Amino acid sequence: MVDFDRRSALVVVDVQNDFADPAGGLFVKGGPGVVAACNILIEQAVAGGASVHYTQDWHPPETPHFQTGGGPWPVHCVAGTWGAELHPDLRVEGGTVRKGVGGEDGYSGFSVRHHHSGEVEGTELARRLREAGAERVVVVGLAADVCVKETALDAARHGFEAIVVRSATAAVDEGPEAWARLDAELAAGGIVVEE
Repeated sequence: MVDFDRRSALVVVDVQNDFADPAGGLFVKGGPGVVAACNILIEQAVAGGASVHYTQDWHPPETPHFQTGGGPWPVHCVAGTWGAELHPDLRVEGGTVRKGVGGEDGYSGFSVRHHHSGEVEGTELARRLREAGAERVVVVGLAADVCVKETALDAARHGFEAIVVRSATAAVDEGPEAWARLDAELAAGGIVVEE
């Protein structure tokens, strides 16, 4: 169990309809359970005086990020659509950082990468966390092996103590070997994984 205090921040990654609802464009199996698990942690974070922050994919209709533009992913989280909205059952107790707004890859809540130049640009998340006094960042949401992983690794790179709560995330690739690889990547990046 995570103990939240004023030096902590909870970052809820991409708990959006396209990922968390079975009708979504890139549904992650286990997504509905993640919504409920996140809500419990959000309640605990607020009670402990921690700040709560949300990330949200917010893509244009056409982008090299999508298969239709030559990228790896089905169309998802197009700005202003139902799929891009935070899941209606998710408790919202803080501000949202939108990523991929200009068609970039936005795997981490901390940065986006431009397709053609490869240039990496920061989002507002690190500044918001520092302004809130956070030293430790708890990362949850969707999906474990993509945006949760990259956000946690970036949190550590930015100097925050980073924790991923496994019970409040789900992976695109659910196999035990995939989870073992993910655990190894997180451990190599200095990330603590709690059940």
